[in-house]
Amino acid sequence: MNEILTIINSYLWGWPMIVLLVGTHLFLTLRLKFPQRYIGKAVKLSFQRDTDSKGDVSQFAALATGLAATIGTGNIIGVATAVTMGGPGAIFWCWVTGVFGIATKYAEGLLSIKYRITTKDGTMLGGPMYAIECGMGCKWLALLFAIFAFLATFGIGCTIQSNAISTMAAESFGWNTTWIGLILAILIGSVVIFGVKGIARVCELLVPFMAFFYVVGCIVLLFHNGQYIGEALSVIVKSAFSTQAATGGFVGSTIMLSMRYGIARGLFSNEAGLGSAPIVAAAAKTKNPVRQALVSSTSVFWDTVIICALTGLVLVTTILADNGVDSSASATLTRQAFEQIPIAIAGYNVGGILLSIAIFTFAFSTILGWSYYGEKALEYLCGKYGKVGRYIFRVLITIGTYFGATNALEAVWNFGDAANALMAIPNLICLLVLSGVLVKETRYYLWEDRLDEEAKDQNSTN
Repeated sequence: MNEILTIINSYLWGWPMIVLLVGTHLFLTLRLKFPQRYIGKAVKLSFQRDTDSKGDVSQFAALATGLAATIGTGNIIGVATAVTMGGPGAIFWCWVTGVFGIATKYAEGLLSIKYRITTKDGTMLGGPMYAIECGMGCKWLALLFAIFAFLATFGIGCTIQSNAISTMAAESFGWNTTWIGLILAILIGSVVIFGVKGIARVCELLVPFMAFFYVVGCIVLLFHNGQYIGEALSVIVKSAFSTQAATGGFVGSTIMLSMRYGIARGLFSNEAGLGSAPIVAAAAKTKNPVRQALVSSTSVFWDTVIICALTGLVLVTTILADNGVDSSASATLTRQAFEQIPIAIAGYNVGGILLSIAIFTFAFSTILGWSYYGEKALEYLCGKYGKVGRYIFRVLITIGTYFGATNALEAVWNFGDAANALMAIPNLICLLVLSGVLVKETRYYLWEDRLDEEAKDQNSTN
């Protein structure tokens, strides 16, 4: 299965996909006049509450849930995989994907509010499937997106994450994976049963906590390896464009490999262009589509421009320090780096403890965020029986969490890459086709300074 997935990914993540993804990032950046320049305003908006607006959760809660889903093992193990398979240059392409991906995440958030609907019970529904159906009038493509989103939930959003938690706990503390799987399944089930409000409430508390612990660990390591930071930056940039085999403990790689793994891991991490985060963005209480679009765009900034960049720099400086780190072991590379922190408490390395906390919180929150995405995808596929699909999915995600924690999933990363690509294609097509709508809404609310105006045509009822 792994060999088959590898062949499939060689086509899915070939030049056509790279051109489509990066091309969309660049096209939307230019068409929307560099929305990256509003990142400061966007961060400020994310902490405000449009309490009088319609929606299920606050803007920050929607952002926290989106961040919970994006800040996961892709920031830890995914970046390490990019370095070991694509060389240090992959970090550069991962970062570039993040910078230009801000425009794409902005566009996704805008369309999710523009075309969201309200069900009879008052629940907000939105995301690429609704934008494709209502904006493009292409039902079959919307159904394809929903199918791929549902499948991706059990790769990127569930089994990968629970497996990372159980593997970490088993290797670090010798805990039994069966019991870990049962505990994780119970915890996930007890949260997802409350729907988006329960998930958002947990994510609001968890996301700031988990990010703080991980960033502190990265800063300590960069201080410890401070003399190698300049060299690391040079190696990353040169390797991104070099056809020569890297030296100093790094694998040799071509530009194509660096781009392939850097862009794939960048997408896996920040999900810009994937179409997942807009599903929860549609539930936000916001005055107009552009306000939530700006808030949504900050998730890429925090996830890739900051956290993934820190991880990459930590890994490259650690390898350059040459302290016996096995640079080819992607599964343990980040742990090896964190264990370089020369501090121990009660016999346990502080770096290992910090990383263990980070992996657990990152992966657990990702399962929560993706559980909402998968639920809404299945709800869309079930049509008038959506409510039944909602409860079926909550059972499936709980079982999937247990399965991922208790089984060795060698092909799971390849499956995650394949599902991501298949999910991204219809979403990217939608963004390009509806770029005129994006410009019109952005001009009215952002360029003409009407961010505080309530939209009159949103929240149609279905």
